[in-house]
Amino acid sequence: MGPRPALLFKRHGVFRSLDWSTYRRLADRLAAALIALRVEPGDCVALFSPNSVHWLVFDHGTLSAAAVTVPLHASLTAPQAAFQIRHSGAVVVWVAGREQAEKLAAVSDSLPELRAVVTGHRDFPDSWFRCPVHTFDELVHRGRVVLDRQPRLVEEREASIGSETLATIIYTSGTTGEPKGVMLTHGNLLSNAVATASIAGLSGEDLLLSWLPYSHIYARTVDHYLTTCVGMTVALAEGVDTVVSDARIVRPTWLTAVPRFYEKLWSAVEELEPSARGRTLRRLLGGRIRQLTSGGAPLPRYVAEGFQAAGIPLLEGYGLTESSPVIAFNSPDACRVGTVGRPLPGVEVRIAEDGEILVRGPNVMRGYWKNPAATAEALADGWLHTGDVGELDADGFLTITDRKKDLIVTSSGKNVAPAMLERLLTADPWIDQAVVYGDGRSFLTALIVPDWNAVMQELQVAEKPDPDELGVVRDRRVVDALQRRVEDRMQSVSRPERVRRIAVLAEPFSVDRDEVTPTLKLRRRHIFQRYQEVLRELYAMPPDSRQQGNSVE
Repeated sequence: MGPRPALLFKRHGVFRSLDWSTYRRLADRLAAALIALRVEPGDCVALFSPNSVHWLVFDHGTLSAAAVTVPLHASLTAPQAAFQIRHSGAVVVWVAGREQAEKLAAVSDSLPELRAVVTGHRDFPDSWFRCPVHTFDELVHRGRVVLDRQPRLVEEREASIGSETLATIIYTSGTTGEPKGVMLTHGNLLSNAVATASIAGLSGEDLLLSWLPYSHIYARTVDHYLTTCVGMTVALAEGVDTVVSDARIVRPTWLTAVPRFYEKLWSAVEELEPSARGRTLRRLLGGRIRQLTSGGAPLPRYVAEGFQAAGIPLLEGYGLTESSPVIAFNSPDACRVGTVGRPLPGVEVRIAEDGEILVRGPNVMRGYWKNPAATAEALADGWLHTGDVGELDADGFLTITDRKKDLIVTSSGKNVAPAMLERLLTADPWIDQAVVYGDGRSFLTALIVPDWNAVMQELQVAEKPDPDELGVVRDRRVVDALQRRVEDRMQSVSRPERVRRIAVLAEPFSVDRDEVTPTLKLRRRHIFQRYQEVLRELYAMPPDSRQQGNSVE
């Protein structure tokens, strides 16, 4: 691939390029430097930083040294990061600069195995750490010196790597309890990247605009490894808020994102004439877009149908960290809206008697790091038990209906899928977040976080209403309007599935408060615990009371 551009990245507001030859050379030098730091095969190297070219080089270099990459979400708190570094036994940690370095320094005394900290910017004192601190450039220089003396050093280390060699430990945030370290091998990652590429209709002529965090397996496999296998150019967006403006500059042919991004994009064109929607969407995304990929959470059907009608394929897939991640994918040649596509080549999917999706194939994890009990439970009978409930149709397309553990069983014995109801609710432009509650109860309730900009504009309210001490908004005009919209959304489901009462919250669910994971999955137990008084209040009201909660029936 040589001089062709591998990466585009912003420096001082201008996109620069890095060709494949230089990219490989930097990764080899980084690998050699890690070996010189006595990083042995199987040792763990943690990456605690936002997306960057350095992140990608560090990942490739770590893998070439036969070491194990441990990616940490940049948003983790110091104690959360300490747990993952300590539990994995990481001996080297990469931090981009002061923000993550400060978190790491606060817990460094609890990390006795740490041998070195590497940073992109030395904007903090070395005295923060007891171990040596190196810059990225210093390591690259050291690696060049090492390779001048031992030119086959990295090649020999790479020769020790096989398909069963451990490549990464990724800690799943989970919805309850401590995170589990998912062990994925080189064979897991490579098989998944190759299988996904084989049906995605992509080539080295495509250009991907990448912005999802590489600490998450979705972006890591699809945006990082798949593009490397195909030889595709990847442009790194400067940040979440610059995706659209960056798209106009680099003009991608492909974009990967989570459903919320596409929902917001669709809301920008939904009120236009149908004939203008596709043209406007293409202009927003740079004018060359061929296809879009959605994953990480369920894609609302109306969004997928809207993009399809506008002439832009929006292809939904499904996977888990434990499956590297892709299990099924709607390809350009075989797409069925409302499903997550067919299983990848080489991946088997079957539905258990209780509806759980079971998976078997070369993409399935080795197990959970230092957790044999959880491994045995997840891989019982030779199948990965996904914890998701779904259906396979006659043509092999998979539909996800809910999380097995999230199913609500009402006091009358009715099984209700809360995720389906939450998708209905958040499809309303006034509702940004929603969580449905009702396990063991006679009816369902919901905590609603409005899109305050939409609400205030529509109701011509100058300021957001103040909440009470429980964080609940009681303004009658606002809650009555939301109540009516919730009622409208509930007309498409059966009476036992309808949300009957709501509480309107002033603030969104937050990663900092452990209410959502870094990938924005609801942590129901934490939410219900924080708002237990609000929920208790909803069920304490008489049937016709409208004083504290808001009845929609």
